[in-house]
Amino acid sequence: MVYLIHFDKPYKHAQHYIGFTNNFDARVDRHKKKNGSKLLKAVENAGIGFKVVKTWEGGQKFRTAIKKQKNASRFCPICRQKRKG
Repeated sequence: MVYLIHFDKPYKHAQHYIGFTNNFDARVDRHKKKNGSKLLKAVENAGIGFKVVKTWEGGQKFRTAIKKQKNASRFCPICRQKRKG
């Protein structure tokens, strides 16, 4: 599963995190316990909240394809809603 996380406010240049896992619940739990990615640990340490806003069925290749587009906000329902208005 591929998932998109939206940060409550930007952390440096980042507003999103795109991850991949075979065990979604366990992976999100690890992120919440600051034992996931370095970026999400830094986000948490900066006092910034985050939420999973979208998931897709897919593997590592799909995650890589999404990340290469370098525009996660177009997949994010929160960001799309802000642009609308």
